[in-house]
Amino acid sequence: MTLPPGETPLYNHPLPAIEAWLSEQGCEQDSEDLHCWTIQRSKWQAELMLDVDQLSVRYLNVEGRDIQRSFKYSLSRQDIEDAVFSGP
Repeated sequence: MTLPPGETPLYNHPLPAIEAWLSEQGCEQDSEDLHCWTIQRSKWQAELMLDVDQLSVRYLNVEGRDIQRSFKYSLSRQDIEDAVFSGP
């Protein structure tokens, strides 16, 4: 699936495009909770949740605690990508 340009707000992406984008970033979809995704990088790991109006991210065990952030779908895909996948 072809993604819209990176400056397009995430709310203008069809769900299959968002799922393809998350897969391209190395995320894995939960087989039971399809709105939940996980990603593991060398220095951090996170859970992502596709909520009604935002993408929520919980970075796990960062200096002994979890850090949660939320990004409204009105932000561009590129801005969300830069923020989420740069890590906690």
